[in-house]
Amino acid sequence: MTNERLEVQRTIAAEPPAIFRVLCDPEGHVAIDSSGMLMSSTGSPVTATGDTFVVHMDREALNDHPLGEYDVTVEITTFEQDREIAWSPAGVVRPPIGHVYGYRLEPVEGATLVTSYYDWSEIDPVWRDAGIFPVLSEGALRATLGILARTVVRGSAPAA
Repeated sequence: MTNERLEVQRTIAAEPPAIFRVLCDPEGHVAIDSSGMLMSSTGSPVTATGDTFVVHMDREALNDHPLGEYDVTVEITTFEQDREIAWSPAGVVRPPIGHVYGYRLEPVEGATLVTSYYDWSEIDPVWRDAGIFPVLSEGALRATLGILARTVVRGSAPAA
């Protein structure tokens, strides 16, 4: 881990395909977001590198920059079925920022070790010089993994 990349891990009591389904679903991203910025999404579950969907954002949740409501297009940059998914968000800002979010899934006995990562090592110099990274903290990544665990376990529980 560098000072331009955060990684956190959590073991989740679910098989990789159940977790990967949530991570491929645009509404899954909204459901597990701990920052409060992701409000809703438009698009279908992703199935390959290059797929995109739109996330409707509200930066006011962070109370750091008065951007209000805006949309970002999420472009999948890594897609390995049930193993890894990563994406880079793109919006109307120019030059594009270039940060990457992702998850790696490793099966362990009766569960999955999930690594969440956030990498801004390749951001455009304009954004590096702005001094706004990291946007999210390690704590936010950990909280999202907790919400992911709860979401997946609830989703796999039988209906009462």
